Amino acid sequence: MDRRLAGIALVVMSAAAFGAGAIFAKGVYATGVDWLVLMFWRFVLGAGATWIWVLASRGRRSALRRLPRRQVGIGLGLGVLYVGNSGTYYAGLETVPATLASLIVFIYPALVAVLSLRFGRRLEGRRAWTALGMALIGSALTIGGIEAGEMPPLSGLLLVAASPVIYSVWIILQAWFTGERSGRVGQDADDAADPSPVALLVNSGAAVMYLGLVLVLARPVAPAQIPADAWPGIVGTGIITSFVAIACFIAGTSRIGAAQGSLISTIEPVWTVALATVVLGETLTPIQLLGGALILIGVVVAQTAPTHGAAERAAHPTLRVADE
Repeated sequence: MDRRLAGIALVVMSAAAFGAGAIFAKGVYATGVDWLVLMFWRFVLGAGATWIWVLASRGRRSALRRLPRRQVGIGLGLGVLYVGNSGTYYAGLETVPATLASLIVFIYPALVAVLSLRFGRRLEGRRAWTALGMALIGSALTIGGIEAGEMPPLSGLLLVAASPVIYSVWIILQAWFTGERSGRVGQDADDAADPSPVALLVNSGAAVMYLGLVLVLARPVAPAQIPADAWPGIVGTGIITSFVAIACFIAGTSRIGAAQGSLISTIEPVWTVALATVVLGETLTPIQLLGGALILIGVVVAQTAPTHGAAERAAHPTLRVADE
């Protein structure tokens, strides 16, 4: 399969897998299990599945052995940073509806677009900044459209709002770690890290971090202490939302770039809202739907913003030849 098409397919799979996480979590919370216990098992299972995946292939084992210690440290650090993203989102989900949370979180593609254009290239024009403003206004509408008497706690809303900011930084860092550079997206860079070992390091780093948190806070994480009804959601979160989602996203963005991958991921809130409507019976008000539309439009606008390098090559064809 063409490298670009493969990247698009992988990101679509990742978005669907990530989008199902909120639905799994709501089912787990209904059994009395809190977000920290869920996150501990999510990344333990996700790391375990990723280890099996990497060790099952000679090529992936070789790629893992070739990683320099510095890159191993960076990969584990990405896992620690991912704790901030996942922890804020899933802690917020305890009190915020899945439909609303998915729309608030989706300011991150606009943030990624701004960061992607900013790092290594001067931002040309105002489109990316306009898109960011649209995404923020859209998020405000989704919150402002909550009907009277149904407003989630402010703490939950703030936690959910913090998640996309952390996630945007994480996406940019992991994209650089897997070899994304200006003008080199979609090429086999010599210094690019293999996506599978990177996913392994991220899941493993997050698992170790959550292990420390549950030990310090003395949370009940032993299998016998968890209700049987919680396990389907826990396993789904671990295998689908950690192993499949993270591995596919890293592999996809290594082929098409972080900003483009984030644009394609706009199917995620649509998928989450659809699942939440069917499975959980959640609905959105017209104002919230308008806010969601603004967020998605802002993402598209951000992705069409030209970069300084692209503008120069268009104006001076000789530069394009030299670059090639």
